[in-house]
Amino acid sequence: MKLKRCDQNPILSPVPGSSWESLCVCNPAASFDGKKVSLLYRAAPADAEHPIYFGLAESTDGFRFKRVSAKPVFGPSADGFDAGCVEDPRIVRMGKTFYVTYAARLFAPGRYFDKVPLTKFVPAPYKSRLAPAMARLNLTRTGLASTTDFKTWHRLGPITPATVDDRDAILFPEQISGRFFMTHRPVSWIGKEYGCSKPSIWLSSSTDLLDWNEHRVLAQPAFDWESEKIGGSTPPIRTPKGWLMLYHGVDKKKVYRVGAMLLDLKNPAKVIARLPTPILEPETDYEKNGLVKNVVFPCGNIVIKGILFVYYGGADTCCCVATIKLNDLVKDLLKHRV
Repeated sequence: MKLKRCDQNPILSPVPGSSWESLCVCNPAASFDGKKVSLLYRAAPADAEHPIYFGLAESTDGFRFKRVSAKPVFGPSADGFDAGCVEDPRIVRMGKTFYVTYAARLFAPGRYFDKVPLTKFVPAPYKSRLAPAMARLNLTRTGLASTTDFKTWHRLGPITPATVDDRDAILFPEQISGRFFMTHRPVSWIGKEYGCSKPSIWLSSSTDLLDWNEHRVLAQPAFDWESEKIGGSTPPIRTPKGWLMLYHGVDKKKVYRVGAMLLDLKNPAKVIARLPTPILEPETDYEKNGLVKNVVFPCGNIVIKGILFVYYGGADTCCCVATIKLNDLVKDLLKHRV
């Protein structure tokens, strides 16, 4: 079973001449309030340091979007752990508050797509072996921010360890048995002591959204199309049969594809079902060619009248959307129980 691409893709493209979104707009998070869809997307200009920001667009039908701000609505801080860039947002709504997880670096990443090392813009004093690895190697850490309108923000701080490159952190949209849950992908947590041989999806829990513990491996690469690493893609969606979670997998040729799994409603550490084949893979020109070739990378999903809308980045360059009937996807998943 495959997602159906929107005929109007890409739904958002770079803006020539823009000071902050001229090179790429991609990897959008999404939220639906019953009337409009809000898309929080990653954007960057065509310069050497490649700072990364978030822009905001809205739609009434989920397909045709209009930018609502001529400036970024969220960006790197002046001097915090996320001073270098903010990337790949994921949105969940709890009550009246939107919580956004995002990947961040202390220093600008540079043009990584041109094979520029991530350490290029690390200041000389931090290149010492005595400097923390997070600064010296310009590793990724995940941050948490909150907002009620996508205009005024509160940075709540980092929520992943300071000693490991950790991204793709995604919150569950509600508490389960009195605890919050989050999936994430710590790159270096591999080996016998961790119980996985390749970067995998981990599950952690918390009582306050900031202090996360009880880390455990949730899912590891299992198929050829995801042989090198997997990571969470979109916030889990509650269905009567379980939590639907989309994830991305990368093969030996560095092709990014999208898979789906179903988690137990009461125990999200239990995978109920998992599709053996991807539901989306690079096929079109806007997915095969761009800053990074052969990439489909979802960060947002919503449900409108029983239809699952999946918002994704194409080749790290543009924003796209694809759809499927939610019930059809769940039924297909249940044919592949684990």
